Amino acid sequence: MKIVVLGLNHKSAPIEIREKLAFDATQTIKALRELKNRFREAEFVLLSTCNRVELYCASKISEEVTAENLAEFLSDFHNIPIEKFQESLYAYEDEDSVRHLLTVASSLDSMVVGEAQIIAQVKETYQLACTAKSTGKILNRLFHYAFATSKKIYTTTSISTGRVSVAGVAVELAMQLFADISSAKVVVIGAGEMGELLVQHLLHVGCKNITVVNRSYERGKNMAERYGISVEKWEEIENQLIGANIAIASAAVQDYLFRKAPFKKIMNSRRGRTLLVIDIAVPRNFEPSINKMDDVYLYSVDDLSEVVERNRKAREQDIAKGVHIVQRNVADFMDWLGAKDIGPLIGQMKEQFVRISQNELEQFFVGTRQEASCKETLEIMVNRVVNKLLHCVIKNVNTIAKENGATEAARYVGSIVQHAEQISSELNKKEDEQP
Repeated sequence: MKIVVLGLNHKSAPIEIREKLAFDATQTIKALRELKNRFREAEFVLLSTCNRVELYCASKISEEVTAENLAEFLSDFHNIPIEKFQESLYAYEDEDSVRHLLTVASSLDSMVVGEAQIIAQVKETYQLACTAKSTGKILNRLFHYAFATSKKIYTTTSISTGRVSVAGVAVELAMQLFADISSAKVVVIGAGEMGELLVQHLLHVGCKNITVVNRSYERGKNMAERYGISVEKWEEIENQLIGANIAIASAAVQDYLFRKAPFKKIMNSRRGRTLLVIDIAVPRNFEPSINKMDDVYLYSVDDLSEVVERNRKAREQDIAKGVHIVQRNVADFMDWLGAKDIGPLIGQMKEQFVRISQNELEQFFVGTRQEASCKETLEIMVNRVVNKLLHCVIKNVNTIAKENGATEAARYVGSIVQHAEQISSELNKKEDEQP
């Protein structure tokens, strides 16, 4: 079996590319089903967050599922020329793929190291794959390893202390750019998980005037009641922005909520008062050109890098501990994967050894030897020799597995099977050529 990961993230691709390749839940299930129909023996999971889009695939080595195939699929699904994002892609195979997922699930590869949201997103994307029936034994095991690794890192290190979410970093940026955030009128656009985190962080730093605006008024109202903040209907969003000092957006939409031309009306109504907009949604809620307007300061999720870097440096020791846990669990998974393959390979090796011995015996007992009285005795002796040789090989396989891991042992047995198949094929060819 081989495991392949193809993707791009906040380190390899700007938001302009990431938002074009993002998937919502419905698109994710549709994409997984299409992949499964195209490669029926393979397994797939698709992870799409504000900072990454990644395809995970497990397949037989003989099945043609390559990084190139997956890149072409992304291009076709979103109708985007592959040249537009090819340079932003990364691809990993086998052990590197396993290490990458465990690192992602543990937030060690996140923009904000220690964020708790990523493991929830990984679990959600795995459930979508289960719904699409695109996963299987290998990826099931791998993703549960990822969940366990994340839990171990979060419970044995202090990596999740402090502001360790994109929402928390967004609020920290607002505090840096707005002198007295406690007196600011803040509008939160979106009442999803990220919107709720924003509200929590704003309340924590002393904001007293927070209004949430959401497409579903009931959902926004429920959140407002839980936190003692204001709520307005979606139709009031422009009026809310006219009166706001800060707007933080995280609404899940496929196109901009606000474009430059209509936004001018809002700014004209503000009469020169400065508006800080922090857009942490992917795809973005505000058209980037809005930042060129007077009295508007627009920041996207990619503009949080300075705050993020301070966060990372403060957690260097915990990151090192997390990396060590990841490495140990990668080795455990690869041992399981290798051991899973060893059993069938040993069966194939036995089968090839027996076939070679039978071919040799058949070639020996020809002509006048066909009726030899020693034929049965010789067959028993040859079978005994083959079994003893097999015992020696299997003992050597166990030693390799103990010293170098099951994966290396599986490679060793696989190479023996390959050579034995070649010998058996050559013997059959010689037999066919005989008159």
